[in-house]
Amino acid sequence: MITEKEFARIVAQHKQSIYTVCYMFSKEKAEVDDLFQEILINIYNGLEQFKGQSELSTWIWRISLNTCISAERKKKKTISGKIPLSVNINLFTDEDHETKQIRLLKERISKLGIFDRAIILLWLENMSYDEIADIVGISVKNVSVRLYRIKEELKRM
Repeated sequence: MITEKEFARIVAQHKQSIYTVCYMFSKEKAEVDDLFQEILINIYNGLEQFKGQSELSTWIWRISLNTCISAERKKKKTISGKIPLSVNINLFTDEDHETKQIRLLKERISKLGIFDRAIILLWLENMSYDEIADIVGISVKNVSVRLYRIKEELKRM
């Protein structure tokens, strides 16, 4: 059984990575907090079964992505049929060029499919193709091909 102190250390060490994944799947603070909490529960419950066949960080990335992907699928099931209300108000009119570029990139990434969003997120975190392959469960060659296609799709947007 893992101690509370050990778990707190693991959370502190990987908190930024977990929040990064959460923010890629939601923009709402409350939903991000819910995803973060659900990920922590899944990590805590799964730590006893962690066999160390991969790095702990790789395993945590995988848990985080799978939790967010599952939540996204559940959300789509409950939302289907509802029409979202969109308010197009730009509160940041004097946004600098770099901030605008980052915002546009995030908007484009959010339009990608769940799996592609996960892959580009990991790539943006400067992970190697080997690490990405381990986390998402595909071959390194497949990572390379998918990243090329994802980048082309982002350019077309």
